[in-house]
Amino acid sequence: MTTKRPVPQTPQAPRTPQTLWTPQAPRTSPPPNPHLARLDQLRPHLARLDQLRPHLARLARPGRLRPHLEPKRLLDVTLGSALLLLASPVLAAAALALALSRPAGGVFVRDYRTGFNGHPFLLSSLRTRRFRLDLLSRLPHVVRGHLSLVGPAPLTFGSPAAAAPWRQLVRPGLTGLAQVRRHSALPWNEAPLLDQHYVEQHWIGLDLSILARTPGALMRRVRVASATQITGPTATLRRNKWVPSARAD
Repeated sequence: MTTKRPVPQTPQAPRTPQTLWTPQAPRTSPPPNPHLARLDQLRPHLARLDQLRPHLARLARPGRLRPHLEPKRLLDVTLGSALLLLASPVLAAAALALALSRPAGGVFVRDYRTGFNGHPFLLSSLRTRRFRLDLLSRLPHVVRGHLSLVGPAPLTFGSPAAAAPWRQLVRPGLTGLAQVRRHSALPWNEAPLLDQHYVEQHWIGLDLSILARTPGALMRRVRVASATQITGPTATLRRNKWVPSARAD
């Protein structure tokens, strides 16, 4: 009988014990960010800026003088102040005469008009149209920034025409392109188109041209106003035809 020899077994490597948790190196905090440190230094100044924000908003409203005035605004301030200084004696005498006559409603006519950026303002004018003193009495609004010397007509606040986006781009004016060309051969309903054309194309040269032509336009308007007493207050003479007036005051 043959006997089975035992099969030799290869020796196995000893098993290393598995550890459930391996110690890790302690985490180190990242280096401080210099920008965050600078931000911490600026926090008091930012808080101060938040406190000044309401005052800055009031300074940015229309009518406030800015350190760097645009040329049109600079013209309004300088020439408007000079005209107001020259017209002050005449306006004071007219206001005194109106006060002595005690007109119904008072010496001044006050109503809200639409100004720059669509903001309403209270427009004050003398209660007279003789020699267009009512327009001269609006010069303080030019100096304050509510009006400009040249611009579209100041329309009543809330009227549909005053809501046109192009009207809110500039300040309304004492005179304008529609006023100096009011008694030309143009149809009466082209006055808004002339105002819109001025807003789109205005520059200092155009303003000076309109201001130079305004006295002559006012004189023609006074002559036409005397002729309207024959046919009624809402008509003007143009090329031997009576048509409604174009520009609202």
